[in-house]
Amino acid sequence: MSGELDQPATSARRVRGGGGAARRAERTARVIESARFIERNIPNFEILNEEALQIIEYNAETILEEIGVNFVDCPDALKRWKDAGAEVDGERVRIPRGLARKLCATAPSKFTQVARNRDRDVEIGGKSLVLAPVYGPPFVRDAAGGRRYATIADFQKFVKLTYMSKWLHHSGGTVCEPTDVAVNKRHLDMLYAHMTLSDKPYMGSVTEPSRALDSIKMSGILFGEDFVANNTVMTSLININSPLTFDPIMVGALEHYAAHNQASIISPFIVGGAMAPVSVAGTLTQVLAEAMTGVAYSQLVRPGSPAIFGAFVTSIDMNSGAPTFGTPEASKILYGAGQLARRLNLPFRSGGSLCGSKLPDAQAAYETANTLNAMLLGGVNFCLHAAGWLEGGLVASFEKFVMDADQLGVLHSIAAGIDMSENGQAMGAIAEVGPGGHYLGCEHTQANFKTSFWRSNLLDYKPFETWFEEGQRDTVALATARVERLMSDYEQPPIDPGIDEGLKDYIAKKKESEPDAFG
Repeated sequence: MSGELDQPATSARRVRGGGGAARRAERTARVIESARFIERNIPNFEILNEEALQIIEYNAETILEEIGVNFVDCPDALKRWKDAGAEVDGERVRIPRGLARKLCATAPSKFTQVARNRDRDVEIGGKSLVLAPVYGPPFVRDAAGGRRYATIADFQKFVKLTYMSKWLHHSGGTVCEPTDVAVNKRHLDMLYAHMTLSDKPYMGSVTEPSRALDSIKMSGILFGEDFVANNTVMTSLININSPLTFDPIMVGALEHYAAHNQASIISPFIVGGAMAPVSVAGTLTQVLAEAMTGVAYSQLVRPGSPAIFGAFVTSIDMNSGAPTFGTPEASKILYGAGQLARRLNLPFRSGGSLCGSKLPDAQAAYETANTLNAMLLGGVNFCLHAAGWLEGGLVASFEKFVMDADQLGVLHSIAAGIDMSENGQAMGAIAEVGPGGHYLGCEHTQANFKTSFWRSNLLDYKPFETWFEEGQRDTVALATARVERLMSDYEQPPIDPGIDEGLKDYIAKKKESEPDAFG
């Protein structure tokens, strides 16, 4: 494999020189920074006691054994389940108590997803936290153009912003849905953007089983077929049609990814009160039954294939019927689902910058903060929608994206815990300053001030007079400027020309093989 797999994670243009000129050049140099995935040094928040966990686990097994799960138009899945000892009645699968849990035991508790830049590999599971951007919106929004259908140019811009954002570890998947490209072909352009405009890890397509195969084949061109056969280079999102239903599109994609040892996030998509009970315990029971079934099925396809226990749950506004985000009920479900995933020894996925607001405003900020904090404390290992989510997931916002991406740095700081080293204790500084002094000029401050405090790259902390003279910009205006700055600083990571040509050739032949379909 050629050298694109070994590029450094940080690059910079530096002007050589001495004194003040060198320092000014360093301050203005373009630097593409990428933080390592988070490794928690803080405890998880566990909301359920042992008795509650056992009740939920027992009830979930009762659902699987007595009520069952539908596998609609999935003959291979029905046969696999029957051969494994489940009772199959038409499309209904009833799973004997303990069988799904036993099958889940072969899934790895932690795995590495490889990036084409090996410095940007991520570990998913254990105490890690990997942050990926918003997924799936058909619309985009920015301050200049307002709300509109997304295009492939918008998609490419989000991939570039993700690459340029220090605190995001993963390029994601369908960051927005490019509606100007045919439905049956847009996955090719999206994959190509992830593979060439970024060198962070990415997600594969799941909108049709053949598109999952395209993802695997294109990854074989990027990494080498033998490499893909022996390494996990993709994560994919397999949603369950709650309540208790698996459809042939998602199952077909899951089968391809599991068979090729690529990772799948098995994730119920639940709006509480509509697709699950209104109670937290009832919803957690259904989440466990559904996720456990999906992970177990991935192990029937290929024991040991990587799978992530997912939970995407919102509550519902009983007046309008609209989904709500950042609510206490959603946080409770996230905390509980994390505990259930850890008891299965599986990596855990949940949402990130979720909000129902139409604009990147105070509502969006409050709801996003509630969700991000719950995600951090709840032990999430893979966070989808960590940046850019707006309007209940219908919109990917450029301003909201950079606002969220900036705040993800806070999570890195909190997850690190408290430095209790000799330097962290700062006893020498306290002795040096003594009573009545100040710490601004002491040796310890001078040695640590660049790294001691998390610093925003977006928010305004200037005095009122300076802020006023600079145009009284609010956060959205600052975010617009931040988007422009990141895009002007963007530099495409190098890729082997032969690999690039191979990807283009595959895409061209695939597009020529069938007519466009927009329906």
